[in-house]
Amino acid sequence: MPLVILIGASGSGKTTIARAIQRRYAEEVEVLYFDQIGVPPVEEMVAAYGSGEAWQHAKTLAWMAKLAQLARSGRRLLFEGQTRLSFLAEGASVAGGLAYYPILVDCDDETRSKRLAIERKQPELADENMMNWAQYLRSEARRGGCEIVNTSLLSLDEGVSYVMARLNQSPRSTAGPAPSTFA
Repeated sequence: MPLVILIGASGSGKTTIARAIQRRYAEEVEVLYFDQIGVPPVEEMVAAYGSGEAWQHAKTLAWMAKLAQLARSGRRLLFEGQTRLSFLAEGASVAGGLAYYPILVDCDDETRSKRLAIERKQPELADENMMNWAQYLRSEARRGGCEIVNTSLLSLDEGVSYVMARLNQSPRSTAGPAPSTFA
């Protein structure tokens, strides 16, 4: 059961890659999205969990438990969403040692800003907070040995091929070799 998890900040290309895989490989790969659970306004996250980060932590653990159940089917799984690698690792441990292959989907800040402001028409997301979040995820990926796919110069087909190659490999946890960057 290969399980690949794509993480990244808004505008990185992770959802675009996941949707393309879902369209092209629906018979072979089950694709799930973090946001399928619904993302409440920040005020609701804070009221229920104390902070947006605590909400993200709780929901990541819940997703990892669900993914562990789905993994028993033997079907290849692709999960996409914005979360921290440390939350994934904790969730995998709590779920009984779920094996997975994490990939940070990333891009440079200029590309991210263009995608968010022009292509997605969400200029409010192309702010300093999003760029800082992307930098945090990059740093966490490098420290944790997570592969980083830089979509700044990749075609969609190249990104899809890269992820599909990982779906055809044996899963692993976040522990592993030094991170590699595909760009």
